[in-house]
Amino acid sequence: MKWSFEKLLGYKREPFTTHETVDLKDDLIHRYPETILDSTPFEVTAKATPDNGDIIIDADVKGSVTVPSSRSLTPVKLPMDFHISEIYVLTETALNRYDNEEVVLIVGDSGMIDFDKAVADNVIVNIPMQVLSPEEQNGKGMPKGNDWEVISEDDFNRQEKEDKNVDPRLAKLKDFKPSDDDKT
Repeated sequence: MKWSFEKLLGYKREPFTTHETVDLKDDLIHRYPETILDSTPFEVTAKATPDNGDIIIDADVKGSVTVPSSRSLTPVKLPMDFHISEIYVLTETALNRYDNEEVVLIVGDSGMIDFDKAVADNVIVNIPMQVLSPEEQNGKGMPKGNDWEVISEDDFNRQEKEDKNVDPRLAKLKDFKPSDDDKT
């Protein structure tokens, strides 16, 4: 989805709207090979509205990506459904009209808005920091190796409680306290 900035400015009476399916798989895998393993095509419903010589684009994006589990690196299919709101301006001085919290982008010399790139960037931004497979979410499938294993916090607390139970033969040592005379 590439649009001419000047053409979008021509939609003064009603905004430019579009509903497209975009296949970003090759771009996502090429740009983010460690993060994206696979991708379905994304359904994009977008509206571009001219505003004081700038273009405001609001879009809803739906699709899914396959990413590695953050715990075991097993592939996990992650459904995505998010909203994009971006403002496109022609010059750097136009940036001053907007707050720092708004996403404002300068259109390059070509005068074209490459919205495919914006969708791909937002796909990456919307991937959660922790992605777990269904088995990992249910507490199963923790990674382990030679002499080590990952355990849940509940299992760790249970082990700590069990470790506090002292061998009955050594229980009397718990009552032993050195007197002040023993200190030298």
